[in-house]
Amino acid sequence: MALQETPVILPGHDFETVTETIAEIPLSRRFPLGWIGIILVALAGAGLLQMALGYLVLKGIGLWGNNAPVGWAFDIINFVWWIGIGHAGTLISAILLLFKQQWRMSISRFAEAMTIFAVICAAIFPIFHTGRPWLAAYWLFPYPNTMGLWPQFKSPLIWDVFAVSTYATVSVVFWYVGLIPDFATMRDRAVSRVKAIVFGTLSLGWRGSARHWHRYEVATLILAGLSTPLVLSVHTVVSFDFAVSVIPGWHATIFPPYFVAGAIYSGFAMVLSLAIPVRRFYGMESLITMRHIDNMAKIMLATGLMVGYGYAMEAFFAWYSASPHERFMMWNRMFGPYAWSYWALISINVVMIQLLWFKRVRTNTTLLFVMSLFVNVGMWLERFVIIVTSLNRDFVPSSWGMYYPTRWDFMTFFGTIGLFLTLFLLFLRFVPMISIFEVKTLLPQAKVKAEH
Repeated sequence: MALQETPVILPGHDFETVTETIAEIPLSRRFPLGWIGIILVALAGAGLLQMALGYLVLKGIGLWGNNAPVGWAFDIINFVWWIGIGHAGTLISAILLLFKQQWRMSISRFAEAMTIFAVICAAIFPIFHTGRPWLAAYWLFPYPNTMGLWPQFKSPLIWDVFAVSTYATVSVVFWYVGLIPDFATMRDRAVSRVKAIVFGTLSLGWRGSARHWHRYEVATLILAGLSTPLVLSVHTVVSFDFAVSVIPGWHATIFPPYFVAGAIYSGFAMVLSLAIPVRRFYGMESLITMRHIDNMAKIMLATGLMVGYGYAMEAFFAWYSASPHERFMMWNRMFGPYAWSYWALISINVVMIQLLWFKRVRTNTTLLFVMSLFVNVGMWLERFVIIVTSLNRDFVPSSWGMYYPTRWDFMTFFGTIGLFLTLFLLFLRFVPMISIFEVKTLLPQAKVKAEH
């Protein structure tokens, strides 16, 4: 069957089977052995993060490899990387909802969860980058205080605080509102009294009346309208951290669209990295079909081409500017001490991504899973190249210096991956991973009932 003819949900499902397939996982009393094994590894990573941050608080950020001139290093690299990963969830939930794309319904729930968990991981780095967050971090927020001190609103770092906090708040509310009808379904099907109470509380008294559905649809459209500009604004504001400076390689007007395209690119790569094993492990191939996989691969290809265009324009601007500093920056990226990272990201984000032109690649889930992992590595390398290669060679040669991450940098980074996987695995086990009521609207019976 051709992919354009592949339905969003495979035949053989009715209202009862859809509910049973999705609700069975959080309502089950059994924990799959595979889930237990993976979450133990993820918890070990989260424990590594706790140990690294605890020792960091005790000793200070001198544990990290940050130095002069590379004051921004792993912490800001990982902050931008995690924020970028969260973009796909909001794009799938908000923009595709407004465009009435039905294929989003089976993947929107865990893409939204991925967004929230990625933002949590991202927030760790700038908070601890302040050195002593219990003395400094809260000064980033405007609140009345006896000293009359307010944040410096001319600083793009303050813009980050407002953009990311707004993004996180809207994402959490959007995610929770979408869960309310499904929480009511779980409440009505729960056998355990504890689960019935928990899901009943979370469902906020939902009864499925016409008034409830009307308010739900209004709230969803309002939140989608708020989230849509956030997809563009959040990573645009993050790009301003670099673009408003005078550092060679950063002072570029292409950064906002370039960063947004890269964020969606890495975000969809992470969705594929999670969706492919999840649909296989839980037997969800009939709900997350090859049409979903193919569409996400196409979006990856489109945004990957935009990212490749951004790389080409960076090189062109460096040449066309006739600035010796810009030209040296690009030469240093390509042939300097960190040239390996530049050519690695070009190999992944420009060369490898061309394989997605071929349908056989887009429909090979194993190959696509491996490619999505490589794309996440490539986008991390992009942030490494942008930050480190622009800072390690300053305007004055006497201030040049090399950056080498320490084991504490790696422990913190891999620890956030462990935290992310822990939160995501808990979500899979205790919350409906696919929107039950939205998927039901795709069934033929829904059309029959609507006509009657």
